[in-house]
Amino acid sequence: MANSDDEAWRVAIAGLLALAVAMGIGRFAFTPLLPLMLRDGEVTLVGGGALASANYLGYFVGALLCTRWQREAAPTVRAGLVATVALTLAMGAHWGSGLATDVLHPLWLVLRAAAGVASAVVFVFVSGWCLQRLGQLERSDLGGIIFCGPGLGIVVTGLAAGPMAARGWPAAAGWLAFGVLAALLVAVLWRTLRGGGVSKRAASAGATMTAETTWLAAAYGLAGFGYIITATFLPVMARSALPGSAWPDYFWPVFGGAVALGAFIATRVGVTHDNRTMLAWAFALQSCGVLLGVVWPTVVGLALSSLLAGLPFTAITLFAMRESRRLRSHDPAPLMGWLTATYGAGQIAGPPLATALHRSGGFAPSLLTAAGALALGALAFLYARRRWPA
Repeated sequence: MANSDDEAWRVAIAGLLALAVAMGIGRFAFTPLLPLMLRDGEVTLVGGGALASANYLGYFVGALLCTRWQREAAPTVRAGLVATVALTLAMGAHWGSGLATDVLHPLWLVLRAAAGVASAVVFVFVSGWCLQRLGQLERSDLGGIIFCGPGLGIVVTGLAAGPMAARGWPAAAGWLAFGVLAALLVAVLWRTLRGGGVSKRAASAGATMTAETTWLAAAYGLAGFGYIITATFLPVMARSALPGSAWPDYFWPVFGGAVALGAFIATRVGVTHDNRTMLAWAFALQSCGVLLGVVWPTVVGLALSSLLAGLPFTAITLFAMRESRRLRSHDPAPLMGWLTATYGAGQIAGPPLATALHRSGGFAPSLLTAAGALALGALAFLYARRRWPA
């Protein structure tokens, strides 16, 4: 039994580290490094938004691919992690001109899109592999630890980016440092990712969407748009609101810590609760967090905004996936694919809107739009519960 418990903990920690690399570094290291890239004159805010959208587009494509691929989980996760390390290191090459324009080096867009694909592949396959292994080892209770990985990765990169900026590091050095960190973490978990995994079955070709499932997908898509502006531009917004302050470097790690905490709490919410009620509460909480960044742009206000916007981040995904399984218990994968598609579309739309509106009114108009979208989503889930009782 002791050996079984030790193996279960190794599996859970491996999953946590894999998601920290793929999500916390592969996807979201861009957020704390964006202020350095702007300072170095490598991108403009419009260019930064384009790089973010390229990454979110890649994630969208990768997630859809995962619903159809037939692959062994462990080797696929290894390949995705190696790709994440390589793509992160490649961002450290001097592809920019040093003259900030809205025209980006095409390779940067390719690198960020490919990193999005890799992060989606790792997320889907490592989640399935870890949960299966933990079930076999009779330690399914450790599953929540896995999903703390993205938040903890955000915390580490966020805390490291502040000293980098203070010491005048170029953004390229930051990318290289995070690539090396990712490589070290992959080396730690490499031996655990072996055998005992599951083969991904190809999902069915499609799903017949009813009024209820269409409503669910549309409402869930509002979450992708609602959080992404904050998740992409939080350090930039904080520096703009608090010029000369040392605090802006800490709001992104607060967001990441809240993501990890929210993941841990959400896995302990009993399945007897109506998922749509939980989604409504999570949407409302995140809406308040986004709104606080506009109406209270102080140290305390931005800290609370980061906390409230981060806490529901993983919970929203968890509750939506549970609802998919409730509605399509015989074959939930196609519906999950639709949810991923609408969520991804929202993520892709957010950064360009934010940079377009920034020209005339700063970040406030786009944040107010995002908060409104999340509030609308909360109301949509309350309506769904009344219209289609469980």
